[in-house]
Amino acid sequence: MNAVTDSLGVDVLLVNELPLFYEDQFVPKDSLRLTRYYSQREFASGQEGQPLPYSPRTDNGLAALLLLCFLLTSFALSRNKRFLSQLVKDFQLQRDRASIFSTSTASDLRFLLLLAVQTCVLSGICIFNYFNDAHPLLMKQVPPYILLLSYISVCLIYFVFKWIAYSFLGWTFFDKNSSAVWLESYLTIIYYAGFVLFPFVLFLIYFNLSVEVWIIIGGCLVVFTKILMFYKWIRLFFSNINELFLLILYFCALEIIPCLLVYKGVMELNNYLVIKF
Repeated sequence: MNAVTDSLGVDVLLVNELPLFYEDQFVPKDSLRLTRYYSQREFASGQEGQPLPYSPRTDNGLAALLLLCFLLTSFALSRNKRFLSQLVKDFQLQRDRASIFSTSTASDLRFLLLLAVQTCVLSGICIFNYFNDAHPLLMKQVPPYILLLSYISVCLIYFVFKWIAYSFLGWTFFDKNSSAVWLESYLTIIYYAGFVLFPFVLFLIYFNLSVEVWIIIGGCLVVFTKILMFYKWIRLFFSNINELFLLILYFCALEIIPCLLVYKGVMELNNYLVIKF
């Protein structure tokens, strides 16, 4: 057994291979002097610390993804600012023919496609952050990057499904020009939803918003987006009062029910990933 004095003047007795449950059997000779007893192994290696839980704000990969979205947004605004503003004007006007393909170049269409993908990426990050706050044990059971990639893939599949559904219904029930105008309007909403989601995601991750607050804000954004879609539906397809009921049915079938199915699908996906990993 060896004795040393630490930086605070406290005697520390090093007991070779001393089990910790024998600590209390050693009594210091000087009752006025504080003495601490450690085993040799504990003093040399220290006590094992508790690992910190996963946090999106300290994730370098997530920060790099947000930086990439920022650069893409900045480049798109600097290069296609006039074209994007024209899309907003076209959304407000009642036109008989879509102009997105006639007034844009191939490079413009590529950037617009990237903006749509960016909206899906930011939506996936929102879902990822929700489950990180609401179900933190999920991050311990499944690698975070697997979850993030899965949620982004779900958003991309949802976007492609909506595009196919709108194209099929337009081809079946409506004329070609009205369907093309609606698809252009739908893409305009998707583009600008990405611009709105970017600062929202930054506040969500780096300013530690409570789950209740950001769910209310996110819900308001979703409701406002659906209102814009329904407004455009009325402008394009509503001609008499008898069609209003059909528009409401179509709107519920294409906008409300798919959102519920996505939520249910994400929950089932979480259960599958937990079992898999």
